[in-house]
Amino acid sequence: MLKETQEGTLIYVLVKPNAKKTEIEGVDTWKKRIRISVKAPPVKGKANRELVNFLQGLLNAEVILVRGETSREKELLIKGLKVEEVKRKLNL
Repeated sequence: MLKETQEGTLIYVLVKPNAKKTEIEGVDTWKKRIRISVKAPPVKGKANRELVNFLQGLLNAEVILVRGETSREKELLIKGLKVEEVKRKLNL
């Protein structure tokens, strides 16, 4: 779900596009991913952009999509933040 690296924290996410609102739904303990709903459709990267912007707003840090551009399962890098800071800011 979260893994600390030299550059920051890797966060593993399961995205649900076309949702009523953009929000963190909870943690999928079976897949070990954070479930996040986004309002945007999965067309031309709109859902990815909304996800990155949403997390940047919550975390006040640069967020980079590392893996999963066309998948619901994504890996993002939160630059400059440690795991504990990310957990605290996301209320995990």
